[in-house]
Amino acid sequence: MILTLIIALLSLVALMVIHEFGHFIIAKKFGVRVDEFGIGYPPRLFGKKFGETLYSINLLPLGAFVRIYGEEGKEGDVDEYRSFVGQAIWKRVLIILGGVIAFWIASYIIFSIVFMIGADLPISDGATDGLTNVRVQIIATSQDSPASNAGIQAGDIIIEAKNSDLQTVKINTVKDYQDFVKNHTSEQIYLKIKRGDELKEFSLTPRENPPAGQGSTGIGLQRMATIINKSPWYMAPINGAVFTWTTTRDALKGLYTTFSMLFTGKGAPAGAEFAGPLGITVFLAQAANMGVGFFLFFIGSISVFIAIFNLFPIPALDGGKLIFLIIEKIWKKPVPVRVEQIITAVFFFILIALSLFITIRFDIPRFWDFMKSSLSR
Repeated sequence: MILTLIIALLSLVALMVIHEFGHFIIAKKFGVRVDEFGIGYPPRLFGKKFGETLYSINLLPLGAFVRIYGEEGKEGDVDEYRSFVGQAIWKRVLIILGGVIAFWIASYIIFSIVFMIGADLPISDGATDGLTNVRVQIIATSQDSPASNAGIQAGDIIIEAKNSDLQTVKINTVKDYQDFVKNHTSEQIYLKIKRGDELKEFSLTPRENPPAGQGSTGIGLQRMATIINKSPWYMAPINGAVFTWTTTRDALKGLYTTFSMLFTGKGAPAGAEFAGPLGITVFLAQAANMGVGFFLFFIGSISVFIAIFNLFPIPALDGGKLIFLIIEKIWKKPVPVRVEQIITAVFFFILIALSLFITIRFDIPRFWDFMKSSLSR
């Protein structure tokens, strides 16, 4: 499971590298000098210079960065034809959009692969039409819970449950399992589990007063089904493009609904969860337990959401940089460097503070539960 967490973190870093590469490649295309392309954040571990660009590996594995000459708009840069601020506005817009476009290209490629291999995705208990390979899968186990002590693991599929009288119930929905456990609290029960190609049986006793958030047996469940069937190789890219568009449209609708409810005082929509980089890494690690197809699907979806988030008109994000360029186009002169730096710094610290709050309030508990679940095996 720890290896899964590392793979999830590297996948998230890879998305950040792709994003920065989008800025990098378009800047290079326009002849703008790129001083450094770094993976991870300083302090620097090592680097190698090729041409005029330093390529570096840095200590903090939290993303990537690109240093483009003149992007900070220092005095004298504006007249330098190879600086960022020395470029025409339309070129600067494309350099800024390069990172966001890279996210969408990554999503398109990932979704195309998903259609080539197929994917099992989460579904609700009420979903019934046209479903194949429906199952109730364990996505997490809590440390020192009846399930973990019995040897049950994340990724296992619950086939059926029976009580001490050998009365058997087929488990087709999450509610089937929850109702069965509720009716047999403090009794010994038996679960038939599918793990890979093997069928196993485990015995455990649901707790009457479990720790908060664990449930009587200490497992997290998700109903799954094969939603994306394998496509012929020549159709996968087409389906990938359509699905990228559909995911983008649905993400925009979801964000609109969320913000509408927040600003009207209705609170966040039911089921909405806040997550920072650490929380997303945990979600990715959990997705890996549900198959390669779902793992890739989840990465592709995250790439779309981050692309949209980067377009928010917030200084310190790509969308904020575009706002400054729009102002420059309207006023016929750039926003004073000092003013732009102050505004960007203020919003940067607001984003950092928000990220820290989400990390402490939501992500660390998720990560701790994930680690406890991993160590329980």
